[in-house]
Amino acid sequence: MKKGIFMVILLLVLALIAGCSSGKSDKKEAGAEETPVTEDKGKLMMATTTSTADTGLLDFLAPKFKEATGYTLEWTSVGTGEALKMGEDGQVDVVLVHAKASEEKFVADGYGVKRVPVMYNDFVVVGPKEPIAHTEDIISVFTQITAENLPFISRGDDSGTDKKEKGIWKTLEITPDTNSNYIQSGQGMGATLTMADEKKAYCLSDRGTFLKLKKDATLELELEIICEGAKDLLNQYGVIAVNPEKYPEVNIEGANTFIEWICSSEGQEAIREFGVEEFGQALFIPNAGEDK
Repeated sequence: MKKGIFMVILLLVLALIAGCSSGKSDKKEAGAEETPVTEDKGKLMMATTTSTADTGLLDFLAPKFKEATGYTLEWTSVGTGEALKMGEDGQVDVVLVHAKASEEKFVADGYGVKRVPVMYNDFVVVGPKEPIAHTEDIISVFTQITAENLPFISRGDDSGTDKKEKGIWKTLEITPDTNSNYIQSGQGMGATLTMADEKKAYCLSDRGTFLKLKKDATLELELEIICEGAKDLLNQYGVIAVNPEKYPEVNIEGANTFIEWICSSEGQEAIREFGVEEFGQALFIPNAGEDK
């Protein structure tokens, strides 16, 4: 009898020891699978264009950048001219904009370290389907708008889009405000597109913002793309770290980390996949280090 009791107690003790040993093993095994947490390195301040924000691109990239580097990306989205001015005033650490000549001047004047091409998309002319037929010929479109005094809404805010539009008029040697129906909104792309829709007018837009707004607008936009595909409508973006020699307090380490990451295979692949599921096409095409 005593021997039976002893055996029962022995078996219980062995089972308890085995259970504790198994628990320790499970904990160790579970811990081995944990991914190390990236060190929090604080904020990185960026000035950028409305298109990178309004399309949702930065909301898509920021968590990936945070996970990879530890930096929390914060941004102010304005027109390219104003974004570069923020860089010139030392208000941000890095700029992401789309007006090559202005970017190169920013660097030449000592405000930026180096301009790095990072991605591109394209501009499109949107508006009513009539009287302008769908075409690739941007020259014929702008010429017809002026000749027939058709309504046109310009951003008029010194943004990259505004600079591109003004450049087309200049190339054609046309003064756009001779058209009595030419209006400058002085606002961002979304508001300008909404105004063009209300007035049944034409305007120049980056493709990404137009597609995003057309999909998400509370009231369906009637605007359609009537001009696309011209080489002159390519829209190149560049990223530039603000010069620490001019502003020693800027986060140059963070700025360089962002530039390296967005130009890396991880950053470029993230850009390539953005928009594909929602719109059936990428809204930006990665091309780190190579101008279009």
